[in-house]
Parts: sequence; C-alpha cells; structure tokens
Amino acid sequence: MSVQEETDLGVVVRSDLKSSSSQCNRAVAAARRIIAMVRRNFKKLDVEDFLLIYKNYIRPRLEFCIQSWSPHLTKDIETLERVQRTATRLIPQFRKLSYEERLRKLGLTTLKERRQRGDMIEVFKLLEGIENVDCNHYFLYVSNHLLWTALRGHDRKLVKVRSRLDTRKFFFTQRVVNSRNSSPASVVQATSVNMLKNTYEIPYGRNRCLIIRVFNVLLFVQRSFVLMHVHTSVCHWPSYSLFRQ
Repeated sequence: MSVQEETDLGVVVRSDLKSSSSQCNRAVAAARRIIAMVRRNFKKLDVEDFLLIYKNYIRPRLEFCIQSWSPHLTKDIETLERVQRTATRLIPQFRKLSYEERLRKLGLTTLKERRQRGDMIEVFKLLEGIENVDCNHYFLYVSNHLLWTALRGHDRKLVKVRSRLDTRKFFFTQRVVNSRNSSPASVVQATSVNMLKNTYEIPYGRNRCLIIRVFNVLLFVQRSFVLMHVHTSVCHWPSYSLFRQ
C-alpha cells in the first residue's frame, strides 16, 4: 500500500510534492486553537498584549519551516491569511476597522509579505555562507554565467533556471530569484542579517504607508509651487496686463 503523505520534522510532505494544502490546514488548525484559548481566557486585549500573544504564540504556528512549504495556490494563501484576519479582531476597538487599517495600526504586514521577506533573509544566509549549505548547488550568479550580459540594477543577480512543472517553479530556490533580482542594491549588498532586515523594511514593510503619504504630500507641494510659478509668470505678461485694464 502506497503512502500519500508523510510527516517529517513537523512538516507534511506529499508523495507528488504538488500542494501544501495538508500542511496549511494543520497549521491553521493549530493557530485557531490558540486563538480560541485566548478568547476564553482574556476578556479584553489592548494592542501591546495582543502583539505579545500574537507574535509569540499564534503567528509562529503559521510560519513553522515556511520556506519548505510556502503555499502558492490562492486557496491556501487565503486560508492562512484568514487566521490573521480573525486574530486582529481580538482587539475590541479594532473590530469595525478594515483588515488593512488594522494591520497599519498594529504595525503588521500580510503573511504573504512576511513569507517573501523570510525568503529574502534565507537566501541571504545561504549566499553569504551563514548556514552550512553549499549554495553553489542551488544558485548561480549571472556574472559567472556563460551567457552574461550587461543588465540593469545591481551586479549580484541570480540565474533563473527554466522550469516546466509547478513543483519546480514554486520551489524555494526558484521562487526567490525574481524577488532578489528585482530588489534594490541596498538590500542585496547588505553585510549582515540585521542590515538586510532594516533596508528591506523601509520600502516594503511597515513604513510603506507612511512613505507613500509623505511622497504624496511632497508631490502636492511640488505641484502647488509649479502652479504658483505659472500664475506669477502669466500675471507679468503684457497681454494679460492689458486685458485686466
């Protein structure tokens, strides 16, 4: 009798390696048990207490060994995201807010964004030799490739190997290539994990909404100065003065 699924180090592995739905369902069930326990034992939660409980007891259930089974199916991604939607409603004053507004007030990102950030951190550890794994078996720099050409961006791009099946396409060593190649040079050329986290969070993480707002304000101010300059120039035209007279 053939075995369709096997659990290894707490991760469910299917014989066809096509989907991680079983692992998603197991992680979601474990996280929801913690949420139910919090509801039974805490009558009211403030932001500080919620973040302490969520980051230490709920979210780790959804991110255990996530680099090995990161979901790519929409139904699995939504299954994981619904857990965070439910958890952020534990704070009474946030229940009527939208999901995006709750994340902004809590300083959190979506789980999908956290998985992308985790992939960037993991590939950095592999390429820099922080982990005891020979990265040459999994990654190849474009500059070391025979088909190297001058490319835009940084000079530490990785070669994207062609893959036909989704099993290979969404594997860790394949899905991180596009994200790393499209990252700014400040992220790729980081010298430590902490430096990578800080530089990655500026454009992509919790400060994204603030940066967008500041950019919009600066753009509005710039347009206002341009309009004032145009208005002042028009007022000094002779034809405009004669027309007013």
